[in-house]
This record gives sequence, C-alpha cells and structure tokens, in this order.
Amino acid sequence: MKAEVREEIYLTARKWVEEAGEHIRRKINSPLVIDTKSNRNDLVTTMDRETESFFVTKIKETYPEHSIIGEEGYGDKLDNLNGVVWIIDPIDGTMNFVHQKRNFAISVGIYFDGVGEIGLIYDVMEDNLYHAKRNDGAFKNNEKLSPLNNNVVLEDAIIGMNHFWLCDNHFVEEKTMQQFVRTIRGARTYGSAALEFAFLAEGIMDGYLAMSLSPWDIAAGIVIVNEVGGVTTNIEGENLDMLEKNPVLTCNLCLQEKIIEFIKEGRK
Repeated sequence: MKAEVREEIYLTARKWVEEAGEHIRRKINSPLVIDTKSNRNDLVTTMDRETESFFVTKIKETYPEHSIIGEEGYGDKLDNLNGVVWIIDPIDGTMNFVHQKRNFAISVGIYFDGVGEIGLIYDVMEDNLYHAKRNDGAFKNNEKLSPLNNNVVLEDAIIGMNHFWLCDNHFVEEKTMQQFVRTIRGARTYGSAALEFAFLAEGIMDGYLAMSLSPWDIAAGIVIVNEVGGVTTNIEGENLDMLEKNPVLTCNLCLQEKIIEFIKEGRK
C-alpha cells in the first residue's frame, strides 16, 4: 500500500472512529435492546449493531473496492485477505458496556493483502485513542509509545488473562495455570481484548493470554503491539489465522518463550 494512500485511509478511519465514539457517549444512558448470541454471556446490543452499520455504510460509500469483516455480520463473507480489508469490532467488551458503561473499545484494524497496516483502538469513555501505522510507531492520543521493556523476567510480569484459564480449561491443566499465576507478579482481567492489547502496547501490562479470540478482537491490537516491539501468536508460538478464532498470546518478546513453555508443560 502506498504511503499517501495509507495516510488518507488512516485519517478517514480515525475520523469515523472518533465520530462513532462520540455517538456512543451521547447515547450511553439511553435504553438498550440487549440480545444474546452463542450463550447468555455473549451479549449484543442495538448500539453494537448501529455502530458496525455506521462503519460499513461509510466504508462502502467511500471505498467500495474494500472488504469488511465485522463482528455483527454487516460485512462480507471472506475466504482470504486479498486487497484492503477492514476488520471491525464496533464495541469490544459489550458486557462491560452493558453493566459498567466503561472499559470497552471500538477496534478497527485495516489490512492489505494480509498485512496489518493500520490499527485503531478507542477507549470510548476515557477518550483515549491508541493508534498505529505499520513501521511508523504507535501512539496513545498524540503521545508516541515507547518500545516495550524487553528485560522483564516472568516473575515480575503482569499478565492479562481471565478465570477460564484457571477452571474449565480445555487447553492446559488447571494446576499448571494456577502455578503460572503464582509465578508471575500479577494477573489482570479487563474484559476487553482490544484494551488488553492497548495496555500491553502502553507498557502497563507485559502480556495477554486468551483462549479463543476472533479476528475483530485482535486485528487492530496486533498492528499496535507490533509497533512497540511486541509479538502476537497462538499459544504454541505459531502465526495466527486472521479468518478464524485463535487461542492468543501477545506479550513482550522476552517473555514469549517462557510463557509458551509453561503452557506446553500443562497441555492435556
């Protein structure tokens, strides 16, 4: 993708993300219709659908040749990432949005022939925009993020993960992950994969483990984490399939091997 083309797309996408965030803030206390998808904890609201529809309409009007993958199904059905593909989560952290009215984000990743070129994660209620363009660095609002500290040892690490790693885990023996939590300095759960990626890029966490994330959960975050020297793979250290769900590890490069070793020791 040519630099001038990417810059134009980036500026347009940023404008739309900020517009969508402002709309959500205005409507945050309005009545919502809340439905469930795969299970009673997999929530979707009218605001999720409205926000994704807003992006799809804008993209199709402005860039009709681009493709879209969106969580709520308003995009395209794709079997490849050829050309320019927008990967959108209109509200990442819907349960937080419904119950807390905070700790959720708009996540937009823009890929060109399978390579992440632009990442935007907007912490809507805090009005913090994490953003990056490939090889141009990552930013929080107008402040450039520093490269990650690659001298962190596992015992000093703060790792994002949820309780599923410690119980009801079909990947790793529970005792192994309990020992993992005892080994690291601390574990955190924010309820939004996009924000966990953003916080890693900001340097306030050292890694994030998730059992099953969809492309829209991680597309923007991968671009941003890459720009501060982080690495994102599946839990075996392999490349992710950006058209399928994946078990995901994103972390400081210096921790990747140690975390993967810990997981492999406890694989069922």
